[in-house]
Amino acid sequence: MRLKLVAVAVAALAPVVAMLVYNEVALRHQRNEEVRASAAQAARQASSEVERIIEGLHALLVSVAAMPSVRQLDVPACNAALEAVVESIPNIRTIFVVGLDGQPICGSMAFPEGVIFSDRDYFQQMLTTKAFVVGTYTQSRLVDRPVLPLAMPLMEGDVMKAVIVSGIRVDWLQNRITERGVATGNAVTIADGNGTIVARVPSPERFVGTAMPDAYQRLIHADQPDVIELMSEDGTERILGYRPIALPSNPLYVSAGFSKEEAFAPINRATTMNTLAIIGGALFAFLAAIFIGNRFILVPISRIADVMEKWRGGQTTARTGMKGPDELGVVGATFDRLLDELDERRRQSQEAEEERSLLIRELAHRVKNGFTLVQAIARQTFSRSDPERYNSFAERLAALAGTYDLILSREGSASSVREIVSAALRAHVASQAERIRLDGPEVVLPADIALPLSLVVHELATNATKYGSLGSEYGTVTIEWKHDDGRVLLIWTEADGPPVSIPTKKGFGSILIERAFPAQAQARSRSDYRPGGLVFEVIFLIGEPVAKGEVDPSG
Repeated sequence: MRLKLVAVAVAALAPVVAMLVYNEVALRHQRNEEVRASAAQAARQASSEVERIIEGLHALLVSVAAMPSVRQLDVPACNAALEAVVESIPNIRTIFVVGLDGQPICGSMAFPEGVIFSDRDYFQQMLTTKAFVVGTYTQSRLVDRPVLPLAMPLMEGDVMKAVIVSGIRVDWLQNRITERGVATGNAVTIADGNGTIVARVPSPERFVGTAMPDAYQRLIHADQPDVIELMSEDGTERILGYRPIALPSNPLYVSAGFSKEEAFAPINRATTMNTLAIIGGALFAFLAAIFIGNRFILVPISRIADVMEKWRGGQTTARTGMKGPDELGVVGATFDRLLDELDERRRQSQEAEEERSLLIRELAHRVKNGFTLVQAIARQTFSRSDPERYNSFAERLAALAGTYDLILSREGSASSVREIVSAALRAHVASQAERIRLDGPEVVLPADIALPLSLVVHELATNATKYGSLGSEYGTVTIEWKHDDGRVLLIWTEADGPPVSIPTKKGFGSILIERAFPAQAQARSRSDYRPGGLVFEVIFLIGEPVAKGEVDPSG
C-alpha cells in the first residue's frame, strides 16, 4: 500500500517535472540561440573596428603619397615630412619609401646599414597587385618589434615608381582590443592570412605570435561567416562567431567566442535550484504520502483487517469502533454494523439450532415410543399363537427402528450407505461379523432412500440366515456398492451356502424388496439364484432422475 501511495505522489509530481523539463529545454534552446547571435554580433563589431583601423591607415598612406616631397623623392624633405607624420599617429612606428629594388629611399627614421625589403611577402605581393596590401605578422627590421605591415604603390601616372610602407603596432592593436573589454570566459582573436595570431583577449602573452591550431585553419579562409561550438586552446568550451579573410574588405580573420559555462550560468543556477526544489518537493510529497497514508489509510485498513482476523479466530465481539466523515471511517462503521448483524444472525441460528435439536430429540423419543407400542401390541396379539411370525415382524420392526435411530441421531435427513447397511445388519453382524464384508465408497443417501434400503438389506439378511449362506457354517455375504452420476448400484452376493432354488411363490419379503423404494428413485432390482448362493442387484437414483433408455442392471 505504501508503494501505491508513493506511486500516487509520483503521478502527482510527474506533470510538474515534465513542465519544468520542457521549460528547461526551451530556455536552453532560446539561450543557445541568443548566445550564437551575440557571438556573431561581437565578431562583426570586432571585424568592423579592425576594418576602420586599416581604412584609416590606408587613407593616411594615400595622403602621404600626395605629399610633394614624397612624390618627388626629395630625401631630406621626405625624411622630415614623414617624421612629422609619425609623431602625430601613435598606432604606427614608421613610414618609409622603398624603391622597386627593395632599397629604402626615405623614412621617418634612420635605416640600419644594409637593410633591404625586397624579400618581404607584402612587398612581393604589392609589386604583383599594384594595390594596397596588408601583410602578415612580421618582426620589424627597423624597430625590432612585431608589426602588421601595410604597403601601397607610389604611382606616376600608370607607372609605379616606389613603394610606401608602414606598419600597425601589434602591441597597440592588442591594447585596443583589451580596452574594449571582454566578459569572463569570453575571447576575441585576430589573426593574419597565415593563421598567426596578432591580437587576443584573454592571455595575449600566451597566444600572440603563435599559429592557430590546424583544426581551426579552415575558418580563416572560409567562404562565409558562421557560428560554431568548439573547445578552445585554453580548454574552454565556447560558442564562436567568426569572420574569415575571404570577405570583401576584410583584411584579417576575426573571431569572438562566448564561454558556454558563463553564458548558461544563470540557467544552470536556475536548473540547480529547480532540481533541488523538485527533490525537496518530492521528498516532502513522499513523506507526506507515507505519513498521511499511515494515519488516514493504512491504520484504518489494518484495524479492519485485524478485526476480520479476530473474527476468524473466534473473537466475535471484536469491532473496529471507526466513525467519521471520511470514506474509510464509513467503511469501518459499515463493517461494524455488518458484524453486529452477523452476530445477531449467529445468535438466532444458535437458538434455532437448539430448538431444532430439542425437537429432534423429542421426535426420536416419540418414534421410539411408537415402535415400542407397536411391538407391545404385536406381542400381545399373536406372540403366543404364532411365535415364528411374531419374531419375523419384531426383527423387521427393529431394523426399521435402527434406521430411524441412525437418521435422527445425525440430526439431519441423510446417512451414508455403509451406516445404513451396518445398522440393518446389526442383529446378524453381532454373531457372524467375520462372514459379512462391506465394500464401497462414501455415499450419502437422503431419508426417503435410506429407510427403504435398510428394510431391503434386513430382508436379504433374514433370508440368508433362514435359507442362504448365513444359515450354514462357512457361508459368507459380500455387500458392494458403487456410485456414478447420481446412481447407486448395490450388489448382495452370497457364497459357500446351501444350494438355492428359485422360490415358487413370492413372500412378504420379496414384495417388500420390489416395492420398498419410492417412484422417483426409479429403482430396478434383479435376483440371480445361483447354485453357490443368491446374487441380488438393485440400482436407484439419489439425485436427479435419469433419462429413459438407461441400461437396466438385469441386462
